[in-house]
Amino acid sequence: MFFTQDVTGYVVGMGKRNYLIEGVSGSGKTSVCHELRRRGYHALDGDRELIPDETRLQQSSLAEAGPEGSVERAAWMHGQHVWDVDKVRSQAASKGSEMSFFCGGSRNYADVIHLFDAVFVLDVDQETLQRRLALRDRDAFGGRTEEQEYILTLHKTEQDIPAFGTVIDGTAALDEVVDQILEHCL
Repeated sequence: MFFTQDVTGYVVGMGKRNYLIEGVSGSGKTSVCHELRRRGYHALDGDRELIPDETRLQQSSLAEAGPEGSVERAAWMHGQHVWDVDKVRSQAASKGSEMSFFCGGSRNYADVIHLFDAVFVLDVDQETLQRRLALRDRDAFGGRTEEQEYILTLHKTEQDIPAFGTVIDGTAALDEVVDQILEHCL
C-alpha cells in the first residue's frame, strides 16, 4: 500500500498499481505472466482467469463464423475473446498486493483500460511471430493455418492492440522482457 498526503496534510492510502500487458497473439503475454508469477508478483492470465463464465462464443452460433478453416472464422473466433469486465474491476480494486499485472489480449480492453496505471505492449517482428505461432498446439488459438494468417494480418495493421502504451521488445530473452516492464513500474 502506498501513502501520500492530501491537501489537508492527512496521510491517505492509494490503491495498488495495476498494469496491462498487451500485444498481438504470440507476442509473449502468457510467458510474461508465468515469469512474473515465478518472481512472486500477482499476475493474472487473462486467457484463462478473466474470461466470462459463459463466453460469447458459447452464446453465439458458429454458423455466423464462416466456413471451417476460413480466415473469416478465425477472425470471428478472435472477436469472441473478451474479458469479464466485473472480474477485471474486482481484481483491479483488490488491495491484496502492491502491483497486479493483467496479461493477455481482450477485444473489449477499451471497457477496462481506465483501470490500469500503465499499459505495456509487447512487440515482436514478423519472423519471430511466425516462428512462435508454428510451435502452437493446433487446439490453441493460432495453431491453425487460417488463425496464423489472421494473426499475421493483425500484427501488420496493429488494429488489435491499444494505440498507446510503453512498447516492450518482446523478442528479447524472457528475463529481459520482464525486467524492462518492472523498470517502468518501480
